[in-house]
Amino acid sequence: MNLSVKIGSLTLQNPVTVASGTFGYGAEYAQLIDLNQLGAVVVKGIRLEPVRGNPTPRTVEVTSGLINAIGLQGPGVDGFIRKYWPFLKGLKVPTFINIWGTTVEEYAEVARRFDALGSVGALELNVSCPNIKAGGSQFGTDLGLLSQVVSACRKATKLPLITKMSPNMVSIAPYAKAAEDAGSDALSIMNSFPAMAIDIETRRPSLANVTGGLTGPCIKPIAIKLVWEAAKAVKIPIIGMGGIQTAADAIEFIMAGATAVAIGTANFYEPQTPLQVIAGLREFMQREAIEDVRDLIGSVQTGQ
Repeated sequence: MNLSVKIGSLTLQNPVTVASGTFGYGAEYAQLIDLNQLGAVVVKGIRLEPVRGNPTPRTVEVTSGLINAIGLQGPGVDGFIRKYWPFLKGLKVPTFINIWGTTVEEYAEVARRFDALGSVGALELNVSCPNIKAGGSQFGTDLGLLSQVVSACRKATKLPLITKMSPNMVSIAPYAKAAEDAGSDALSIMNSFPAMAIDIETRRPSLANVTGGLTGPCIKPIAIKLVWEAAKAVKIPIIGMGGIQTAADAIEFIMAGATAVAIGTANFYEPQTPLQVIAGLREFMQREAIEDVRDLIGSVQTGQ
């Protein structure tokens, strides 16, 4: 059976990756899971300079999900290269580096720095983080800014570009098309949903940041719909994510039109989930006599 898929010019050995922000910088999970069995390792968001992130508490569990407001804490480009890149570049599978900025120019400069690094698999443009006060989300919900960011990064690097889409628009199709037209090689769909929880005993928000991003199983049906809608609008590959816990969840995303998938919140409570999904996908293909995983992409039959 062939489980390999292509994201831009890059070939992944299988379609199962991890979602940025849920897997640290890879090294944190190295004793828990064989990273070289993944399709790719996707690291936490990196900005040009170090970021302290939001005050604590930063996470709160809700029904079938998690709200987080980490605030994209990170070591900056130089800190990442110094502390984490020696480990990541030794892996047999590609590393996707999630990048962000507060200006178009900063996005482009970060892309340029990683282009010069060598051996990077792809860059994932975070234009959709809902829990920071500057940068991030406004780029993903403004068609003009979205096009500018993708275009600027396209000029700054030859690496495959993956645009991580925001769920916060009436229709995802025009935004997906704008990213494609500006030079994105693939899309990640989707990021977390803005959300809030309240501690009724203290009558205060459960998060110090007041609001955060909702992830986990509760968002899966919405994420699948967004993948399906975007897949009808673009020709580039989509990496689907949002509440995947099992191979069946991943297969739903692939049938909706995703070329690859990313495991997110499940990494926190079962680090073996990505490998379980790979094994389950292989078992499903064997049972259904499917020789190539690409035959599953977009295979949902809607009658439309």
